[in-house]
Amino acid sequence: MATTTGSLKAFLDATDEVALVEVAQAKGSTPREAGAAMLVSPTAIHGTIGGGQLEFMAIDQARQMLTPAVSSSKAREIRATLDVPLGPEIGQCCGGRVEIAIRLVDKALMAELIQISEAQDARLPHIYVFGGGHVGHALAGALSLLPVKATIVETRAEALDGMPAGVETHLTSVPEEMVRSASAGAVFVVLTHDHALDFLIVAEALRRKDATYVGMIGSKTKKATFRSWYLKSAGGNDADFARLVSPIGGDAVKDKRPAVIAALAAAEIMTALAASATAKAEAAAG
Repeated sequence: MATTTGSLKAFLDATDEVALVEVAQAKGSTPREAGAAMLVSPTAIHGTIGGGQLEFMAIDQARQMLTPAVSSSKAREIRATLDVPLGPEIGQCCGGRVEIAIRLVDKALMAELIQISEAQDARLPHIYVFGGGHVGHALAGALSLLPVKATIVETRAEALDGMPAGVETHLTSVPEEMVRSASAGAVFVVLTHDHALDFLIVAEALRRKDATYVGMIGSKTKKATFRSWYLKSAGGNDADFARLVSPIGGDAVKDKRPAVIAALAAAEIMTALAASATAKAEAAAG
């Protein structure tokens, strides 16, 4: 995706007046968790606190705060709080309760928001997609909408043409080197134009014990062929082979159109990333 910092700066550069709307407390069933935030200008918004009537109310309050005081005797409101039960009164039946804090953004808060955004960018999970064919392009499009840092790796320059904005590309004759240099916790999705190249990259990825996900496009026959080669010729073992996800996206949906495969694979990858994050949080908590 386009970095959160890049889109944030573009939003801030486009307006002189902006308010920060943040979920201060969330009790029970709510659209978003505490800490979720959005920015509101007189004509646009950046981010979301969950949509629906709750968000409309918050946007309306924020824009009232952005409106200049009608007279010098009326002090401008710089902070406000909304305490909203999510029930039939506002047309939302979540059942929880949300406290919304709204603040006008000054230069100090603007700098703080950019700093927070840069830190979030640095923590984005990195996904390497090897192959820029039809499925590679479709997967790049799906990943460009998600909070990840996606890189499409190719050996053919023409295959990188037309990739969506916010997705990095890397042209190399030795794609497996990208596996070796990847950060811990990376995701590797292999779908090149050459089965032998797929096997080489997957074998390298399975050597990474810290990989969050290793996936390869293909059929059961391709997976069986890879297993035979991997165990006999690549020094692999069954424990590492068991970590391979193939076919990517599973086989429950019998639809081989690139966009469908990409959607299923993207959901599968995000599930793996969420599970990894939960496991790390639980380990840190003891």
